[in-house]
Amino acid sequence: MRTVIAEDNALMRDGMAALLADHDVTVLAAVSDATALLAAVEEHRPDVAIVDVRMPPSFTDEGVRAAIAIRAAYPGTGVLVFSQWVETVYAHQLLREHPERVGYLLKDRIVSTASFLDALRRVAEGGVALDPEVIRQLLSAPTVDAGLARLTPREREILALLAEGRSNVAIAADLRLAGRSVEKHVTAIFTKLDLPPAATDHRRVRAVLRYLEAQPR
Repeated sequence: MRTVIAEDNALMRDGMAALLADHDVTVLAAVSDATALLAAVEEHRPDVAIVDVRMPPSFTDEGVRAAIAIRAAYPGTGVLVFSQWVETVYAHQLLREHPERVGYLLKDRIVSTASFLDALRRVAEGGVALDPEVIRQLLSAPTVDAGLARLTPREREILALLAEGRSNVAIAADLRLAGRSVEKHVTAIFTKLDLPPAATDHRRVRAVLRYLEAQPR
């Protein structure tokens, strides 16, 4: 896996680069601001850009705006955004406009190296990796969705895990279900949400977006 890192804190930036190198992840560039990040992505075309939300010069939302620009300009490059808090407006825009190869983690809630690397790999492989707290804050008001209303409690539980970017295998392990049972539940979710198979749409991502749109803040 090939990555670039954008983090203004030099100690954290160097530590992350060393950690990734120890786990066979190639760090092509490690930069401290959004301008340098965009230049590094243009030059190296990494599999994933790891981006802190708040970077110079204003330390507000430069990172997440750069992440949106990267996903628009380089569809093959995923972005894993991490922050102390959730920038809901830009996070929502990022997910709605580019709902694949995206992750958003909260620094204080990354509990292990393994979970961080798992999220990074999911994004590199075209999936999503969202902290549950990010999901909770994404939308300010619930919406009525007839498809979601048809889901059983178990199907809603599985859809919530899909929203975190979990695979069928991981969901089966968490819920102590057979893999075939999880597959049947996921298929039922797609059916109830009227999401038929399509060559150009990622049904898992579309189902997750429906779920997010219905959540209260």
